[in-house]
Amino acid sequence: MNYVFEVIDRTGRGMHLSKERWKHIRKKHPEVEEYEIIKETLEKPDRIIQYHKDETIYYFYKYFKHRLVFKKHLLVAVKYLNKDGYVLSAYFEDK
Repeated sequence: MNYVFEVIDRTGRGMHLSKERWKHIRKKHPEVEEYEIIKETLEKPDRIIQYHKDETIYYFYKYFKHRLVFKKHLLVAVKYLNKDGYVLSAYFEDK
């Protein structure tokens, strides 16, 4: 299997994090140290926003107050195709 995990998101749709995307996240955004916080953000986001330039992409946000750094909001970008989604990327933001 080429997935790190599969999950049902808060909207009831299935999605996954592929090994390839997890490798990308770890390389480009090393502050995302474990994939469990990505899974938690998908299952219990604080907010979901549809990307205005592409109606198949959604941003899932979750606030992690116990982080010791300035950037505490995890953004997980998800693309949906044929009712299923996959994680594009994940990184922390300050707002």
